[in-house]
Amino acid sequence: MSRLQERRRKTRVDPVTAAVIQGALESIAIEMGHKLMRMSYSSIIRESEDFGAALTDAEGRQLCECKMSTPLQSGPIPGYIRGILRMLAARGDKIEPGDVIMHNDPYGGASHGPDVAFCVPVFSARKLIGFSVTTAHHLDVGALTPGSCGIVDAVDTYAEGLQFKAIKIASRGRRNEAVWQILRDNIRAPDLVVGDMEAQIAAAEIGAARFKALVDQYGEKTFNDAFEDLMDYSERLMRKVIADLPDGDYTATTYIDGFPDIDDPGYHDLPIKVTLRVRGDELEVDLTGTAGEIPDKPINMPLEGTVDCAIWLTLRSILLDSETWGDIPQNTGLTRPIRIVAPKGCLANPNFPAPVIARFCPGNQLADTVMKALAQAVPGQVSAGIGNLRVVAFSGLNAGAHWVHMEILEGSYGGRPGRDGMDAVDTLYANTRNNPVEDMESHLPLRIDCYELRNNVAAAGRWRGGVGSVRRFTYLADGGFSIEGEGHNYAPWGFDGGGEGTTGRLQLISGAGGVKNLVSKVPYHRMAKGESLVAHGPCGGGDGDPFQRDPHQGLADVLDGFITADMARGQYGVAITGGALDLAETRRLRGASK
Repeated sequence: MSRLQERRRKTRVDPVTAAVIQGALESIAIEMGHKLMRMSYSSIIRESEDFGAALTDAEGRQLCECKMSTPLQSGPIPGYIRGILRMLAARGDKIEPGDVIMHNDPYGGASHGPDVAFCVPVFSARKLIGFSVTTAHHLDVGALTPGSCGIVDAVDTYAEGLQFKAIKIASRGRRNEAVWQILRDNIRAPDLVVGDMEAQIAAAEIGAARFKALVDQYGEKTFNDAFEDLMDYSERLMRKVIADLPDGDYTATTYIDGFPDIDDPGYHDLPIKVTLRVRGDELEVDLTGTAGEIPDKPINMPLEGTVDCAIWLTLRSILLDSETWGDIPQNTGLTRPIRIVAPKGCLANPNFPAPVIARFCPGNQLADTVMKALAQAVPGQVSAGIGNLRVVAFSGLNAGAHWVHMEILEGSYGGRPGRDGMDAVDTLYANTRNNPVEDMESHLPLRIDCYELRNNVAAAGRWRGGVGSVRRFTYLADGGFSIEGEGHNYAPWGFDGGGEGTTGRLQLISGAGGVKNLVSKVPYHRMAKGESLVAHGPCGGGDGDPFQRDPHQGLADVLDGFITADMARGQYGVAITGGALDLAETRRLRGASK
């Protein structure tokens, strides 16, 4: 009898008790997230919700996570805890009540350096029972240029900012003021960043108190038994949907821009290759064939914290989508049937100290490649290729003090069976929200002159691709920016007869109106008052034969500006005259194409 069969045979507690405990755990995580958002200083947490909140057991196995948080923040939390436990054990250090541990080691479970975790251990009757953890993206961590994104010229992890490896910023309830002083002395916007960190600690402490109260209410044994049952339940669900897939190997390859402005071909046009091997109720994700690591450019992806989360999120979202399956306990059980193979030294499993701070866009492309491979097994459950995102760090000096702002520039989803692609959204493992113009203009020397959808670029398909946004940022004072991005050289893939999407674009506009096109990654660039940055978001691929699209939808696309009347005629066989649909001509056009 297999281990899973043994667990199936008998549950440890009654299902109602387990469900009540699961609901209480999720409520704790959601409360942590709300408290963190309300107490944060920066818009990247308060508005964009680029944070994570979760509870784990004493080993680091995930109990629950905050549903509002981004998967790239909550997903790595078990890895943070494992990294902390390894580091403390190596130092011979103990975890004690009143400790607060800070950690951001990208080779020790963290996603990348700017995503700093604060971990509060939870004790019951002097016994460590788990951790309450918050993570968040911080706007500056002392890297070589202002901000914590767009550091695309970092040559190693030391150039990416301060490294905190299981540092006790509070020990047995007493703050380590020396660590806080080091933070303030090495961060460009200390009040903003330290304020966000203190919000994280407060939210984690709230979670720890609620966690302890829940365990005390039910007793440690009942609580642990319920947790084991919930993990087994999540595992059974994942094994069931994997078992429903046809056994076989499913392979897909996509490419990232890399650094096309470098002459060496080893720095650009980099493949990401995924092979999914389905065998019964288990699935292996093999990344053999992915490009080798870049030793001195920061687009490498940590295996633990980025690669694993990109894979788990994609598989869970497609195979156990919420619309079909409803709420599912989000815990470590979901990942048990999945094995990841990534050759050491490839882009998806780099060697320390290869830099990783700009892993965001390559990781999202990895998630897209997993989806492309999975499309061969479940074609009715995936979207066409996504339009990837860009991240910009805006910065400047005001009376000698730094201001820093991080903006995630939306991409778009591809079309999927029964629905058009979503427009101007953060895709896949990003899942952050757009930042209101009013919030930005109220406290930054920036003016947003344009924020709209792109016109006449939607990918053709029975279900059209989503379109990206156009944003123009004008500097009202001297400053600078840096950008990490993808999708300028490779269009999102179309599916099942759908057309390819549209690549992204970045432009500089001088005060005199001159225009300069930029590559997708730009190290720190100074801007003068009156100069503008314009970002055109990439557009997702189309799904299905365009000639099967409802002609009335084709007319609506023209009237909404997604395509022109000529595009409707050429790509869809839809005739529009004087703003009205010509059904007779449409039938003729579509009939002539057969």
